[in-house]
Amino acid sequence: LLNDKFSLKISDKELMDYALELGSDCPFFVINKPCYATGRGEKLEPITLDLSGYKIVIVNPGIHINTGRAFLNVQSARPDRAIPQILAAPIERWKDELLNDFEKSVFNQYPEIVEIKDQLYVAGAIYASMSGTGSTVFGLFKKDVPIQLSFPDSYFIKELPGQL
Repeated sequence: LLNDKFSLKISDKELMDYALELGSDCPFFVINKPCYATGRGEKLEPITLDLSGYKIVIVNPGIHINTGRAFLNVQSARPDRAIPQILAAPIERWKDELLNDFEKSVFNQYPEIVEIKDQLYVAGAIYASMSGTGSTVFGLFKKDVPIQLSFPDSYFIKELPGQL
C-alpha cells in the first residue's frame, strides 16, 4: 500500500525480501493471492482457489498461543495426497484431508478452541480449521446458509464474504 501510495517503485522481489525480514510467513501478504507455501512459509506457489460462493467466519477466543511452544509440540504428518491436490478437490472433501498439524497439541491444551471448531461444523461449516498455531479458528460456509453461533461475548467473531 505504501509502495503504491508514495510511488516508491520498490520491486515485488524487494518487497518480498523486506517482508521475509519481518517473519517467515509475511511474504504471503505482499502477494495477497491464494498460494501454496513451503519452506518456512516464504516459498510461494500461486494456486487457483475460488471462494466466491462461500462466506468465512472467523472466531478468536482471545487465547494467546505461544508460537515457539506450538512448534515444539507439533507432530507433523504427511497427507496421503499433496496439499495442492487436496485444495483442487471440492471443499466438501477438505474436512477429512486438509489438516492443521498444530491442532492436536493446541486442542489438548485449550479445549475451548476445539469447541469453536466443533460449533462451526454444527452451524453448517463445510470446512473449519484453526489458523496457523491458533487461537483463531475459521469456518467456510455456503453463501446462502444462515449461521447461528453462540460464543461468549469476549470472543472476536467476524463474518466475511468469500472472494478470489
